[in-house]
Amino acid sequence: MSGSPRRTPSATPETATEPRRTTASCGPSDTSVADMLNELLRRTYLTAPSDLGAVIAEQAQRIGAHDVVVYLIDYEQRTLVPLCDPRRGDRQPLSVEGTIAGRAFKTTSIYRSSSDGGGQRLWLPLLDGTERLGVIEMAFEEGAIAERTIMVCERYAHLTAMLIATKAAYGDTFEVTRRQQPMTIASEMLWQLTPPLVFATDRLVLAGMLEPCYDNGGDALDYAVDDGVLHVSVLDAMGHGLAAAGVAAFALSAYRHSRRRGCGLFETYAAMDHAVGDQFPGERYVTAVIAQLHLQTGRLTWISAGHPPPLIIRDGRRARTLTAPPAAPLGIPLDGPPAVLGEEALEPGDLLLLYTDGLTEARHRDGRMFTISGLGEFIEREAAAGQTAPETLRRLRHAIVDRQPGQLEDDATAVLVEWNRGAEADLLPRTAR
Repeated sequence: MSGSPRRTPSATPETATEPRRTTASCGPSDTSVADMLNELLRRTYLTAPSDLGAVIAEQAQRIGAHDVVVYLIDYEQRTLVPLCDPRRGDRQPLSVEGTIAGRAFKTTSIYRSSSDGGGQRLWLPLLDGTERLGVIEMAFEEGAIAERTIMVCERYAHLTAMLIATKAAYGDTFEVTRRQQPMTIASEMLWQLTPPLVFATDRLVLAGMLEPCYDNGGDALDYAVDDGVLHVSVLDAMGHGLAAAGVAAFALSAYRHSRRRGCGLFETYAAMDHAVGDQFPGERYVTAVIAQLHLQTGRLTWISAGHPPPLIIRDGRRARTLTAPPAAPLGIPLDGPPAVLGEEALEPGDLLLLYTDGLTEARHRDGRMFTISGLGEFIEREAAAGQTAPETLRRLRHAIVDRQPGQLEDDATAVLVEWNRGAEADLLPRTAR
């Protein structure tokens, strides 16, 4: 389902205009802001996930906001679905494409639009750190919203997103809201192990994609950033469905177990190989790439376990494959080639893509494969257009899925990493930079 916001004469991105001067209001007082934040935090000690939307809307009234609605992004990243107060059901889902709400989500920018009665509405991205959870709509009576009000609302949206991320562990409200179709048990298992699909820190932006989102049955991804090092892995278990998902989940757990013990890449590969082989002797195997990126220096090292090699995009226009002899897939009972450590010195601005073969084997409607070359060209175009890593993968997801006459023939998973590109701030609203 999709819809559109109320018809408005205009929508103005806060990032593209100077603050409007107004004598009507200089923004909420320090007391009202403090009361709003304090009371929201106090009430959420004992708030169930299903009640959070109503509490958020009620507390925003303390700074003059009304018609406050939280919208969560669906799993396909096509639709913003309202997290409505159960006492009202007048809000419809909004399409990401062609709506003010969608622009706020895609660009992580704050937009404003006209409202009934001469007031204005703010549309603000909901960011848990840099993970895009959705948007929040807030209406005000005044015709020109003060800059201080916009800044306070941005902080309120940030707090709202963090509360949603925290409260999600205690109920199914947010999960049910985000799902626009049934999810398989295999996907249910893998999504519970998947970390947030967007993360950024100094020198690093990371985005992930796991498709088909409702019927993934064998791919997995994982990452961790500790002490200036990015640890990242993409895995692809043999087959599809619940059995393959179980093996992928087991291999991912073995990866985390070794990583958290402080093991290097050789030891991690050996531990994962033995774990899969011992648990599924002669039955199943997993291809994987496990990598480390030192954020200070750009030194990248990786081991490929029978997996497609990483792809690097340099200067936003030259894509090439990083080559290193692959080791045997995890769990293969026969002796295979030994693990070899690949190494590359990244340059500032480089983009690194780890992916599964389902991505390059996706087909056009005329039957042609997407291919590694096509994948590189797509990333190049999006980088040249100034798209962020999360938005690039969202667009890639739709480019792949929209090309299929039916379902994807194989799971398609990717992790896109930007190193030292200076793009971290692009994931934030202007008032948060």
